[in-house]
Amino acid sequence: MHCRGRKLFFECCCTTVREVVEAICGGASRIELCEALEIGGVTPSENLIREALEANPAGRQIPINVLVRPRGGNFVYSKDEAEEMVDQIGRCKQIGVNGIVIGALDGQGNVDMPLMRRLMAKAAPLEVTFHRAFDECRAPEEALEDIIALGCRRLLSSGHERSADKGRELLSKLVRQAGGRIIVMPGAGITPDNIARIVQSTQATEYHGSAHGPAGTTDRAVVSKIINCCQPGN
Repeated sequence: MHCRGRKLFFECCCTTVREVVEAICGGASRIELCEALEIGGVTPSENLIREALEANPAGRQIPINVLVRPRGGNFVYSKDEAEEMVDQIGRCKQIGVNGIVIGALDGQGNVDMPLMRRLMAKAAPLEVTFHRAFDECRAPEEALEDIIALGCRRLLSSGHERSADKGRELLSKLVRQAGGRIIVMPGAGITPDNIARIVQSTQATEYHGSAHGPAGTTDRAVVSKIINCCQPGN
């Protein structure tokens, strides 16, 4: 699969209804909704989820996946935090979201399989994305196999680097290792300036970013530039 001549499947990370509107107008294929992006994102409020689901200014309803994360910091969760995540997933399902974005590790840097199985069971039948907790795991190749075994639909990763651009080499290896069993979705630091390079290196089918403009928030023009990066003339 080559970059030129195709539009990207771009999931836009949004924290407000205004950002959701900008993402939709810019042509985003899906939304990941969260709050407090400055600490890596946490579960958004029920009101924000409901308002985001109603935002459809472009005349097309696009899927909204919701981050379920009770706090910033590491991804090793207490029993109380695990209960909170289960409850949040249940409320997201009741509201009617498209999917859930979760991730958990144990104290040794492995995927917390018992907790993840519980969260996956609660989320079913919604699609599940394993988020960038993966980028703090001990052994990425082993973790990928665990995430596939859980039945996650996709993995969001920056390739164990601060940005997907810097993590291109590992991301490329993960896409090949996955072999179509799971979607490996590069994310973190994606811009119109580096997206074509990331596409060419990884050959992934989906990409993730916040597409911030000069104001520091999601901007429809930036979204459009990212998804059209491989069109002739760009």
